[in-house]
Amino acid sequence: MEFLQPATWAEALEAKAAHRDAVPIAGGTDVMVGINFGRLRPALLLDLTRVADLQRWDPDDGAVRLGAGVPYARVIGELGDRLPGLAMAARTIGSPQIRNRGTVGGNLATASPAGDAHPALLAADAEVEVESIRGTRRIPVAEFYRGVKRSALADDELIAAVRIVPPRGPQQYSKIGTRNAMVIAVAAFGLALHPDRRAVGTGIGSAAPTPRRAADAEAFLAAELDGLWDSRAELPAATVTRFGELVAGAAAPIDDVRGTARYRVHALSVMARRTLTWAWADYRKGDPTCA
Repeated sequence: MEFLQPATWAEALEAKAAHRDAVPIAGGTDVMVGINFGRLRPALLLDLTRVADLQRWDPDDGAVRLGAGVPYARVIGELGDRLPGLAMAARTIGSPQIRNRGTVGGNLATASPAGDAHPALLAADAEVEVESIRGTRRIPVAEFYRGVKRSALADDELIAAVRIVPPRGPQQYSKIGTRNAMVIAVAAFGLALHPDRRAVGTGIGSAAPTPRRAADAEAFLAAELDGLWDSRAELPAATVTRFGELVAGAAAPIDDVRGTARYRVHALSVMARRTLTWAWADYRKGDPTCA
C-alpha cells in the first residue's frame, strides 16, 4: 500500500488526477475501520491532513462554507449557534476521540445510508462543493447520494467543503440506536424550519438505500403552517400526527442486525412528531435564532 501526503490543495487535486484509485483519508474513522477489518485494501491512500484549506470554515455570502476536514468537535464548539442541527447530529457521533478526528467531509465521502450528518445536511438544503483539476462544482446534497455507499463524486474529484445557508428557524435532530452512545443509527431524522421562505426541510437516515428527504411531509407541513408562521399559534395535533405518518411513508428500510424495517418506520414516525413539536415550541417562543 502506497501513501501520498500532499501539503496543499493543489497538490491533492494533482495527486487525485494522477491516481484516481487513491482513497482519501483525513480523520480515518471510516477508512481505517474498513482496512482493519479487511473490507478495504486500497493500493493508494491519499492523506489530506496536511491540507490547511480543508481545516477552515468561513462565512460565504450569507452561508457557512465548512471545509471538508473540519472535525465534528469544532462543528459543536464553533458552529453550534449557526448550524445547531448539524451540531446536534455531531454530538451523537462516537466518542470524544472520534469527534476530534471524524469530519463531515468524510461522512459525505463514505455516503453510508447511516451517516449521522446526512439528515441535518438534507434538512438545511446544504450543497457539497467538489473539485478536480478540471474545475469546481456544487452539488445539492439531496443529489449527492446515488446508492448504498455511492455518491456523485467523479473518480478524479475530492470534496472541498460543504456550503450551508443557516436555516432562519429552529432545527432539530433525533437518532435512535441499540444503545445510548457510540452506536450506528437504527434510524435518524433531521428537521429545519425555514420561516423566511415558508418552507420545511427534512432528512431521513438509516432507513433507505440512501439518505433522503421526506418531500410529501415537507409539502404537507408547509401548507399547514401557511397561516401559522405569523401568528405562531399552537400546531393542531392532527397536523403533527399526519406529518409523522408522511415521514415514515418516505422511508424504504430493510431488516438487518440493528433493527427491523417495521421498527424503523415506527421510530421515524415518533422522531418526526417529537422534533416537530420541539422545533415549533422554540419558534413560538421567538427563539433569537429565528427571524
